[in-house]
Amino acid sequence: LFIALFSSFVGTYLDLIFVGMGKYAFPTRLFPEIFSINFVFTLFILPLFSIFFLIVASRIQPFARYVMIIMLGVVISVIEKISEHFGWFIHLSEWNHAYSICGYIIFFIVIWKLYLRLQRTWKTDKF
Repeated sequence: LFIALFSSFVGTYLDLIFVGMGKYAFPTRLFPEIFSINFVFTLFILPLFSIFFLIVASRIQPFARYVMIIMLGVVISVIEKISEHFGWFIHLSEWNHAYSICGYIIFFIVIWKLYLRLQRTWKTDKF
């Protein structure tokens, strides 16, 4: 639950920052007069996907985990391009999709390391 909340928090604030800087926009979103970001992604899809990622990542070997993280970065970048095609997402013309790949790789590494840290903390805490 903590990881899901953390991923939602990080995703929401990064979207707010990048939309505010004009790096990208969400032309199709719920309540566009109120929200400048697609909160369906940051509040629902990203946390659920983060939990799914942790379930899978905890069951595979370290090398496979890091290959999976790199592949997720690439696949999500491709999904962003597909979203642009459908008009759900717009990047600034000078946006390089390598930024997305690197950003998601860093995001999933942070999520994984935080998960490991929490697991160690919970195992050593005495309630």
